[in-house]
Amino acid sequence: MGSCKGVEQEQQQQHRHNEANCVLVQGPIIVGAGPSGLATSACLKQHGVPSLVLERSVCIASLWQHRTYDRLKLHLPKHFCQLPLLGFPRNFPKYPTKHQFISYMESYASHFSIQPRFNQAVKTAEFDQVLGVWRVKTQDSEYISRWLIVATGENAEPVIPDIPGIDSFKGPVVHTNLYKSGSEFKNQRVLVIGCGNSGMEVCLDLCRYNAIPHMVVRNTVHVLPREMFGFSTFGIAMALLKWFPLKLVDKLLLLVSNFTMGNTDRLGLRRPKTGPIELKNVTGKTPVLDVGALAQIKSGKIMVMEGVKEITRNGAKFMDGQEIEVDSIILATGYKSNVPTWLKGCDFFTKDGMPKTPFPNGWKAERGLYTVGFTRRGLLGTASDAVKIAADIGEQWRTI
Repeated sequence: MGSCKGVEQEQQQQHRHNEANCVLVQGPIIVGAGPSGLATSACLKQHGVPSLVLERSVCIASLWQHRTYDRLKLHLPKHFCQLPLLGFPRNFPKYPTKHQFISYMESYASHFSIQPRFNQAVKTAEFDQVLGVWRVKTQDSEYISRWLIVATGENAEPVIPDIPGIDSFKGPVVHTNLYKSGSEFKNQRVLVIGCGNSGMEVCLDLCRYNAIPHMVVRNTVHVLPREMFGFSTFGIAMALLKWFPLKLVDKLLLLVSNFTMGNTDRLGLRRPKTGPIELKNVTGKTPVLDVGALAQIKSGKIMVMEGVKEITRNGAKFMDGQEIEVDSIILATGYKSNVPTWLKGCDFFTKDGMPKTPFPNGWKAERGLYTVGFTRRGLLGTASDAVKIAADIGEQWRTI
């Protein structure tokens, strides 16, 4: 057991170590080097405000680089997904691929000379009431600033559901954040739990490798064609909302969808009673934009299953009494915010890590705290947040 003097010396050394690794940041601290963090940093530069971007991974847009499947493309046309001040290259297709989007992000960071500090996983961020600053601690440093911008987004961590019996399953269980290609599941019977855009696209990808996907549809879901009459469904909806009430726009979208796709209820894909745009605004639940999975469901290559009652050693039992054997299970169960795990002493966020103040005013809190990329409106919402935050901080910066 060490002496009191030894303990005191150790504490002094630790104190000196902490002081040596304490960084006073001139402008805002931005947590996250994804599209949200990069967009905000670029907009701040336009206002003459420097910033420091902290990133837990070793690269920008790490979720895109490490946690997305190979065949992923943007679900919306590129002009709805570009960040402020710099658009996509003209030669990019209407729906850029994952790799094209990553190259755009890298070009964006280079163009605005954004150099994040990598391998800086934020452990805690807390407001210092005495000094009136934010203290952001990583594994090896402490950063101090009067502004903190939370840019970790809605999709920081995978959601892993607690399904009875799943630990007893003898085959692999993989979340879509680790799924890369259907080639790993060639000729297998695969249970895909979840029927959002990721679940649908994974099933479609599996079909291309002669796998037999069984897709679990636990709740109601809106499926819309990605395009109507050669135009983006999302683009049509945005245009109509400028002239017509939301409920009428939803009715028009469903009318055209039923005409072009048929009644999805008959395929086991029951539609919610609330319209697709209204549901997205209220709950954040995105409608599925079909890129080919519906045709495979109609042909019987993708089997639609009801909710899972229990996972067995060799497969699954379902709520309707069916039981099947499968080789692998893929969890297309979505993602969640991780803000509550590291942002302390702040009641601006819900327990789910989303701003309590709804869009379009959720970008600003109190005491120099801001959020970007939590609008449930994709990259379009991110761009909107980034512009507002930069303008607000820029005004403060000029008065200091």
